[in-house]
Amino acid sequence: MLEKNNPRLINAWASFDWSNSVYNLIVTTAIFPIYYLSTTEEAFGGEMVKFFGVHIKNSVLFSYAISFSFLVIVFLSPILSGIADYSGLKKRFMQFFTYLGSLSCIGLYFFTGENIEYGIACSVLASIGYAGSLVFYNGFLPEVASNDSMDKVSAKGFAMGYTGSIILLILNLLLYQKYALFGFENGSSATRFGFILVGIWWMGFAQISFYYLKDRATGKPFTSDIISHGTKELKKVFMVVRNKKVMKRFLTAFFLFSMGVQTVMLLAPLFADKEIGMGADEMIYIVLILQILAIGGAYFFAWLSNLKGNGFAISCTLIIWIIICLSGYFMKDKITFYSLAAFLGFVMGGIQSISRSTYSKLIPTETIDTASYFSFYDITEKFAIVIGSLTYGFIDQVTGSMRYSMVFMSVFFIGGFIVLQLANLKKNLI
Repeated sequence: MLEKNNPRLINAWASFDWSNSVYNLIVTTAIFPIYYLSTTEEAFGGEMVKFFGVHIKNSVLFSYAISFSFLVIVFLSPILSGIADYSGLKKRFMQFFTYLGSLSCIGLYFFTGENIEYGIACSVLASIGYAGSLVFYNGFLPEVASNDSMDKVSAKGFAMGYTGSIILLILNLLLYQKYALFGFENGSSATRFGFILVGIWWMGFAQISFYYLKDRATGKPFTSDIISHGTKELKKVFMVVRNKKVMKRFLTAFFLFSMGVQTVMLLAPLFADKEIGMGADEMIYIVLILQILAIGGAYFFAWLSNLKGNGFAISCTLIIWIIICLSGYFMKDKITFYSLAAFLGFVMGGIQSISRSTYSKLIPTETIDTASYFSFYDITEKFAIVIGSLTYGFIDQVTGSMRYSMVFMSVFFIGGFIVLQLANLKKNLI
């Protein structure tokens, strides 16, 4: 059994954020979307591409690919998390998805634009690996931190993730801008090498967490009906969630605002490229701003949560998110985008950190089925991403402008804000 609030163990747990956040915040946000758009437009002579014989706009295809990857996790993680709790082997599953994601990320090196099916396949598998590993990583939070320290520990994880991403992002920026100095022919080849660096960083630093985090093996054998055992574990958790009004309302609110949060974060680079005209190096500067301010946001909202309650802290972030989405429609110049990105980074760190710790506090303290409980959390988030990114892509396809997609995201934040007030988190959390 893991010792709660052990500083060394908490650092080891948080180091997993350090290892995998480089994928989410460098490849997904800063590098790959811009590289994908430029290479596919060059290969196909415009924004319309041919994917398995179907002609589709490249930005819409990217939105749909993200939706598909998270849809896979929606169906897969409930079964796997149930099996993990039944067998007590959360770390094993965490390792599997980490290696799947990091190797797929390295595989992006061979994507050059014309082989678009290969590039989308690697990006989907990398996304599945990233999202899948988080199910089990988050499940360890109640095992390494006590109820009164979860906000701070959760914030520490996100802060370490953002810090690690800043370091590797600066290196990628140097590679891109000074490619000749490092022996590359052009910026494109340097960018592709950046995918390898991210994969190695992800896989390598994850070993720290794998060394210190321990499975609590139940000794139950792996049999042919192990999937049914996983389903049973999930059903047990579902019955608890259904009868816990506060948890149910929080998950509903989380579902609504996650449709906005995750979609805006994932597709902001496409917006910056298409609507504002920002280049790859400028997007890297934007992400640097996001990362630095996200660290402050994670700790600030953890402090605010401790002062005024989790519900108040999350509500404050949602109000800012609503303003960001509505402002997105009117953005015309790069200076305005930089300013809005600063606010986005601040609330991005806050809402992710506090949402995770809030849910951890709602899990019954006596349970050992933490992976199954966090499966509900992750299913809610991933299904929200599926709907959010599909909505974003559909509106882009119908209207021809991402500005309308950005405005529509505010609807999700408003809905989440309203439901969150009904959960009355301040009264029900310690």
